Amino acid sequence: MRKKLSQIQLILMDVDGVLTAGEIIYSAAGDELKMFNVQDGMGITLARMAGLKTGILTGRKSELVRRRAEELKIDIVSQGSFEKLPEYEKIKQQMQLSDEQICYIGDDVLDIPVLKRVGFSVAVANARDEVKAIADYVTVAEGGKGAVREVIDKILKWQNKLHVLIDQLSR
Repeated sequence: MRKKLSQIQLILMDVDGVLTAGEIIYSAAGDELKMFNVQDGMGITLARMAGLKTGILTGRKSELVRRRAEELKIDIVSQGSFEKLPEYEKIKQQMQLSDEQICYIGDDVLDIPVLKRVGFSVAVANARDEVKAIADYVTVAEGGKGAVREVIDKILKWQNKLHVLIDQLSR
């Protein structure tokens, strides 16, 4: 696992069930609501500070996702890709990366084709069993409840970047 984690340059994530708990809430007015985890957001910020790229690859389209990605300065935002593998290939080419340099975090069967390709595949704790079965790592935390931060901390630790960032933030 150390070798895999040391090569990661892009952390790519699904949204519903990964960056959120997977619930889609509609208000009486028909507005869509999503809850994002603040610690996951801090993890994405730390990844960026460490020189890693971050991205979203999701099958649904949502203005809320666009806004959250903008707020966190996420490098790549791909929404509305029901078939994720072709979009993954475009992202990989655009970023000029190899599969081994990419981590993907998913939770459901639509994520499996990408999870099978990347250098480090992650299933969140509440992912479907089929996803957990093929993942390199299954998080302790559930999606929307710190799973993304858990993965980012693990990558930053193995790349010897987390302590450096903590020291920088402590000054």
